[in-house]
Amino acid sequence: MRKIILAALTVIIVIFSTGLLSAQFIPAKFGKGLNINGVDSTFQLRIGFRFQNLIVAEWDLADEAQGFVADNDVNAFVRRSRLKFDGWAYTPKLKYKLELALSNRDNGGGGNSRNFNNAANIILDAHVTYNFYKGFSVRFGQGKLASNRERVISSGNLQFVDRSRLNSRFNIDRDVFVRLGHKHKIGDNFIMIENASISSGEGKNHLTGFNGGFGYTYRVEFLPFGSFQSKGDYVGSSIKRESTPKLAVGFTYDNNNDAGRTRGQNGSFITNSEGDIVGKDLNTFFADLMFKYQGLSVMIEYADKEAEDGPNVFDVDDTIIGTYYTGSSYNIATGYMFQNNIEFAVRYTDVKADAATDEKHYTVGLNKFFVGHKLKLQSDFSFIDRAEGQNTTMFRTQLDIHF
Repeated sequence: MRKIILAALTVIIVIFSTGLLSAQFIPAKFGKGLNINGVDSTFQLRIGFRFQNLIVAEWDLADEAQGFVADNDVNAFVRRSRLKFDGWAYTPKLKYKLELALSNRDNGGGGNSRNFNNAANIILDAHVTYNFYKGFSVRFGQGKLASNRERVISSGNLQFVDRSRLNSRFNIDRDVFVRLGHKHKIGDNFIMIENASISSGEGKNHLTGFNGGFGYTYRVEFLPFGSFQSKGDYVGSSIKRESTPKLAVGFTYDNNNDAGRTRGQNGSFITNSEGDIVGKDLNTFFADLMFKYQGLSVMIEYADKEAEDGPNVFDVDDTIIGTYYTGSSYNIATGYMFQNNIEFAVRYTDVKADAATDEKHYTVGLNKFFVGHKLKLQSDFSFIDRAEGQNTTMFRTQLDIHF
């Protein structure tokens, strides 16, 4: 076995070294990755790596009237560890992206052996985008659907330690899809972006094939005052200070036919007594905005998810075999970046579930950015108010470094 491993490593080193002879390294500053350009100008490759080290402390508050007792838990782990490759091949109009999840907390494991072949969900993104005519492009592969803004923002560019409860409960996440996109300008500054995609509806790395329906996702965005600096409409916090007010407003509608999982592209699979995946139509609507001016940033989101004929799925004998997470939620986050790159931020999230516990999250965050989002230290404190009375406080602190 040792000889086989050594032989494989030798082959990889030889192939990589040979590639270096016909490629040109472009020095880059910290956080920009390793850039490689083909000498014949037929490709560009950027390699990046990042990880997040996280400490979480939670205290469940006592509520004797409800039968709850106080409890506490402290955990420390690698929240995310990612290896990323992106660039273009043959022509700058043909772009690609590959992103891998390396930490066990990040890749999702292989708990559903039949659906994921008992393997971890290591591949997050693997897609190509072709700009075939002016503002028109087509994307094929696996990646994030045009979901709510907070979901599409990279986990390395978040304003808080992690995304809100709205996102974890209602987002439509990653899938395998074909997407047509269009971006154009109206007048001097007004920008409009439209996307439409068809996907498997079962989420990333799903292997058991067609289960009766596809997912259809549509999104439209408006930027009335022009583009943000460095794509800041999809970056948390005012990393780039806008000299004039900038606003982005987006709307998404997703129709997942015969959704076979309790959260659409996420959640547990719903199977009947014969072991077949079953489901019904699941419809999700998002509305969101991002506003930035100087050191101020504001992001607001609304989500609504409904299942055909209610959230419960029944077997032929009328027993409940699955329940979709449906309901509505809104999320408001705002922060101010001081001149020393310390940011104070607050967030409020309200979740109203049809067949689960309602929640309200109150979060206060304090961040220090050393090299923007590429090297930062984030901390936040949350009070979680649950309708059933089992309230919780949570403190998190996280170091994020991105090469």
